[in-house]
Amino acid sequence: MNPAQADAYLRRLGVERPVSPTFDVLRELQLRHLMSVPFENLSIHLGEDIVLDENRLFDKVVNARRGGFCYELNGVFGALLTALGFDVTLLAARVYGDEDRLGIPYDHLALRVRTADGGDWLVDVGFGAHSHRPLAIGQRQEQEDPGGTFRVVEAAPDAAGARGGGADGGLGDLDVVRDGERRYRLELRPRVLGDFVAGAWWHSTSPESHFTRSLVCSRAMEDGGRITLSGRSLTVTAPGGEREVRELGADSEVLSVYRERFGIEVPGVPTVRASGGGG
Repeated sequence: MNPAQADAYLRRLGVERPVSPTFDVLRELQLRHLMSVPFENLSIHLGEDIVLDENRLFDKVVNARRGGFCYELNGVFGALLTALGFDVTLLAARVYGDEDRLGIPYDHLALRVRTADGGDWLVDVGFGAHSHRPLAIGQRQEQEDPGGTFRVVEAAPDAAGARGGGADGGLGDLDVVRDGERRYRLELRPRVLGDFVAGAWWHSTSPESHFTRSLVCSRAMEDGGRITLSGRSLTVTAPGGEREVRELGADSEVLSVYRERFGIEVPGVPTVRASGGGG
């Protein structure tokens, strides 16, 4: 990402170019990203390709002022952080589902970010409702956050006694836990964006992927709450967890919410597209 692109991205987030890649800067950038760039899967249902190329992601998130899901959001945010002087590593994760079953390999993309003041952080702007602040990747105690109480813990061995496929100085995988519930298993082996192409294809085409079976557009709000549009259902979640749900009626009302609450212009109301699993 060149300096002009980085400046345009920072304008999208509403922040000035930082002087130094410190933790305080990283925390502000993550929060501004969560509030400014929606987590959304509209491309899947609008017939738009998901292309894991840095310039294509920049065009979508910055020039077109859209959002995306994990590979897109963390992929392009990682490029911005690198351009600003942070030490960024792309990490693969597998998301926990029903009965604590793990998802597919390369199920999720998260970021490991080292700052100039010596910090080592887990940063994730692509998991929907998640931590608002960077999580200390080496800390095993509870970490309080506006998004909940988080822990980053060593993953339990599997049936064969192994701790998974991650490798970082002999360490195994890590489980990221929110409010006592395991969210995803994180590998510590460095990855590149191209490693996630198969995962993005699966999530955007497979009938088993929840992204092909539902619509979502969601972002954090300034008060610490969250606003989510799922099809025609608009949910506003207060910081304390109270939820207000409203069903939208006319197409014009849905398009107005996309435009005014998420900053997204779409040609028509997205609807869930039938998925055949073949691309």
